[in-house]
Amino acid sequence: MLTLLRNLRRIRHELALSTPTRGRSLAVRHVDAGSCNGCEHELTLASSPYDDIQRYGFGIVASPRHADVLLVTGTVTTRMREPLLAAYHAMPEPRRVVALGDCALARGVLAAGTEIVGPVEAVLPVELRIPGCPPSPSTITQALLTLHDADTRRHSTEPGR
Repeated sequence: MLTLLRNLRRIRHELALSTPTRGRSLAVRHVDAGSCNGCEHELTLASSPYDDIQRYGFGIVASPRHADVLLVTGTVTTRMREPLLAAYHAMPEPRRVVALGDCALARGVLAAGTEIVGPVEAVLPVELRIPGCPPSPSTITQALLTLHDADTRRHSTEPGR
């Protein structure tokens, strides 16, 4: 484990990655509502040492009960509509939804069909839309950072903070 951490530190230094200045972290719950898995591959790459979304305070969580953000990929299918709603309602308030990829935004090849409910917006209120087929890891990281910065500004203006 120590060797891995040393190597990660060396890679970050070689790539001249900046040190995060954000204080609050965001827990992200990912749900594949019916995608081709292209967005999932790019989301996985966003966790690699090159983009390393964890250094900005993003963590992928297994349960929506621990999530601040619900990140949805793919066009919502009829069989995933109810599980998607269940994940959304299991989240604590405030619930934030991100639609990742063209399919989630009804722009992709899976935009119509008899077993398709439609885009994520047809089922849930979407706060952030990340277009692309699939969007690059750096695009995903930058979009999540805009959401994170808006969340940080909102928390800093609340009374008692």
